[in-house]
Amino acid sequence: MSLTPAEEAARRRTFAIISHPDAGKTTLTENLLLAGGAIRLAGQVAARGERRRTSSDWMKIERDRGISVSASVMTFEHDNLMFNLLDTPGHEDFSEDTYRTLTAADSAVMVLDAAKGIEPQTLKLFEVCRMRDIPIITFINKMDREALDPLELLDEIQDKLQLDTSPLYWPAASGQRFAGMKDLRKGDFVSFRKKTADQADDVGPSTRIGMQEARGTLDTMVMDELEEGAELASEALPDFDVKAYEEGHMTPVVFGSALRHFGVNELLSTLAEFAPGPRPQKAEKKDQPITVDRSDKTVSGFVFKIQANMDPNHRDRVAFLRLCSGEFKRGMRLKTTSNKQINIHAPLMFLAQDREIAETAYAGDVIGVPNHGQLRVGDSLSESGEIKFQGIPNFAPEILRRARPKDPMKSKHLRKALESLAEEGVTQLFTPVLGSDMIVGAVGSLQIDVMAERVSAEYNLEVVFEQAAYNVARWVSSDDPAKLEAFMEKNRGSVGTDLDGAPVFLGKNTWDVGYVQEKNPDLQFTSTKERMV
Repeated sequence: MSLTPAEEAARRRTFAIISHPDAGKTTLTENLLLAGGAIRLAGQVAARGERRRTSSDWMKIERDRGISVSASVMTFEHDNLMFNLLDTPGHEDFSEDTYRTLTAADSAVMVLDAAKGIEPQTLKLFEVCRMRDIPIITFINKMDREALDPLELLDEIQDKLQLDTSPLYWPAASGQRFAGMKDLRKGDFVSFRKKTADQADDVGPSTRIGMQEARGTLDTMVMDELEEGAELASEALPDFDVKAYEEGHMTPVVFGSALRHFGVNELLSTLAEFAPGPRPQKAEKKDQPITVDRSDKTVSGFVFKIQANMDPNHRDRVAFLRLCSGEFKRGMRLKTTSNKQINIHAPLMFLAQDREIAETAYAGDVIGVPNHGQLRVGDSLSESGEIKFQGIPNFAPEILRRARPKDPMKSKHLRKALESLAEEGVTQLFTPVLGSDMIVGAVGSLQIDVMAERVSAEYNLEVVFEQAAYNVARWVSSDDPAKLEAFMEKNRGSVGTDLDGAPVFLGKNTWDVGYVQEKNPDLQFTSTKERMV
């Protein structure tokens, strides 16, 4: 029996994975895909050279360095639910890409290293989740290594994130003594065992047994620690409250080891049971605020990511569209708020860079819309073209560099490549009013490295990034267009435009910005800009 669009939407679980670099996020992603039946063998994340391949890290630079630098989308079906897994970059230099991806997520999995707890980047990403009221499930990873005391870890989450913790499982020791975890709701024990060399790849590392059986197999000291810790947790920590979780006040906690595929099935079951389906989205229609619900019949969604050259054999350019309502069908025509019509003949579903044509899609799904530059990050699409979703902001870069080609004859080609990458959100591109410089803005130096490698690999251009005459960029706006125009004319040597043509002040330092702002009280100098579409 076929389901209604609203029933199909209710089956969707769209979630992001966030963590500090090296907490095991990519390994967990691979093993969630394995547990969900999307792949047969998890990538050799810890392997070297040519053996290092994962489904979510598909760029050459990601494989060479063993890090995630671009968000990717993976869709799989499990337990009669459709999961859309949004893998985000863990490195802080790509925090803007992570922010954009989180706008498309209905929930998040926060991965913590059991030996390190809350790390700086974890804290930053959590704040983004809090800004958008995204509910979080916590996965404490690497329990097969020496770890902090579980209660200490949970106290740290409470203290640093102001988030109530409710463990659904409790670990039996850690490191070499790690034996598994107790299911605090069901009362049985999930035992941990390492695979041996002669076991098949599909042999799981865990088995559920009764606590009586566990007492007969576990080391006495480990069992005593487990029972004491579980009792303390039950008495001192609150019971899990679904409403508090959905409102972002409480996080359920699962322990495990992603590398050993332990606790991954339990995490997937927790997502299936508690993670919310597609949530209502704030929007505007004819300049009036509205809320778009997943059960609305009109097809609508927003672009949260652009990716070019996923297929090196074709100059492809794909917009990642998060659907918010309606039943999308292949061949539909959708409109932007500027009344630009997009004919979607070949919508894509993703497993990282692997893709297939999607005949239908529903609220909560992420589909790829091939296009040749018509769509940008932040664009809203709907059948009527009248729905505009909450904008996705740009953040002022912390590093500015002047870009020039090694071959001066290829300046036009380089500008086109930099514009294409800026449209993706890899970096930002500013053009000073005077001269023909191309000023690239980035959050961190790794972004510059990624841009150089991609320009070389995808556009066959060698680019040099030099120290720019500017170090700070701020968007300039005013309620009085005449005053803004006068400022731009008077300061031609230190102003420019961004990719959208928006005015930008380019200063030598923050003192410069403060001084100019003080002298021009009728102008606003901002470090964020919401793209109006």
